[in-house]
Amino acid sequence: MKFLDEAKIYLESGKGGAGCVAFRREKYIDMGGPDGGNGGRGGHIIIECVPNLNTLIDFRYTQHFRAETGHHGEGSNRTGRDGKDLVVKVPCGTVILDEDKETVLADMTSPGQRIVFLKGGDGGFGNAHYKSSTNRAPRKSLPGWPGEERAVWLRLKLIADAGIVGLPNAGKSTFLSVVSRAKPKIADYPFTTLAPNLGVLRVHDHEFVMADIPGLIEGAHAGHGLGTRFLGHVERTSVLLHLVDATQDDICGAYKTIRSELKKYGGGLAKKPEVIALTKTDALGPELAEDQRKTLAKKIRKKVYVMSSVSGDGVETVLNELWQHIDKTRRENAAQAAEDIVFDED
Repeated sequence: MKFLDEAKIYLESGKGGAGCVAFRREKYIDMGGPDGGNGGRGGHIIIECVPNLNTLIDFRYTQHFRAETGHHGEGSNRTGRDGKDLVVKVPCGTVILDEDKETVLADMTSPGQRIVFLKGGDGGFGNAHYKSSTNRAPRKSLPGWPGEERAVWLRLKLIADAGIVGLPNAGKSTFLSVVSRAKPKIADYPFTTLAPNLGVLRVHDHEFVMADIPGLIEGAHAGHGLGTRFLGHVERTSVLLHLVDATQDDICGAYKTIRSELKKYGGGLAKKPEVIALTKTDALGPELAEDQRKTLAKKIRKKVYVMSSVSGDGVETVLNELWQHIDKTRRENAAQAAEDIVFDED
C-alpha cells in the first residue's frame, strides 16, 4: 500500500428536511386542524480514529464527503427521518488542520476516538408548530436549515515510541530491518528511504514501535527535502535515536546539522531524550571506531555509543538504552492517567 501522509478533503453535513403543510382529513370531521410534521435533522459528519489504517492514500481518490439530507415532514404529525450520519475513518495520529495548514482543529490519537466534526442542519417546522388560539389553520412551514461545509487538511503523524533521525545514508533503514521485521528499501545511495517506515521491536519481553524517517538535510525545518512532513512523524515519540555514519569525515558536523534542524523545527523535538550512536563501525575496526566515538563525545559532551547493524555489535546496548527512556515515559503516562481518573471521580 502506498504511503501518503497529507491530503485535503471537503466535508458537508446534511441539510435539514422541510416542514410539511397538511390538515387532518377524516370521515365525520369537517374542519380538521393542521397536522404537518417537522422535517428531520440532516446527517452529521463524524470523524473516527481506527487502528487498522496507517496511510491517507484513500483520500487521494475520494475527497468529497456529504452526509444525507434530513427527510421532509409528513401529514398526521409525522416528523421526517433524520439523515444518516457520515463517518470518515482516519488512521491514529491524524491531525485535522484548517485550510491555512497551521490551525489545529482536532487531533485523533486514540483508537475508537470519535468527534462530531460538522453538525447536520435542523429540520424545518411543519404548520402544526404554528397553530395557536388566534391562528387555527396556519399554512406556514419552514425549509430545513443548511448544513455546515468545510475544507480541511489531514496530516498523519505516526504514533511510535522511538524515532530514528540522521543524515541520508546513515544506516537508519538497515538498523530497523535488523531489529524488527520491517523490510525497508536498503541501498548504498542517499535518499533510499522516501517514506517513513514502522517496525515493532521486542526488548526484555516488552514491545515498542520505532519510526524510521527519510534522511534529513540542511534546511529540513523549512521544508527542504519534505523535511517538515518527515519530522512530524517523530513528534509523538518518547526518545530519538540519532545515528551518525562513523565512516564520514566530519562526524561532528553531521551531528550538529541534525540538531540544528530539530531546534529550528520546534515541536519539542530538540528537548526529547536522545540516544546517539555511531553506525557502520564494522568498516573501521574497533580501534578507529573508538577514536571516532571519543572525538564526537568530547565535542558534544554527551554519551555516544558505537554499533554495527551488519555485525550486530553494540545493537543490544542501544536498544536497552532506548527502552529505559520508553519505559520511563510509559510509567509517567500511566501515573498521570491514574491521577486524572481520581480527579474525575472527585
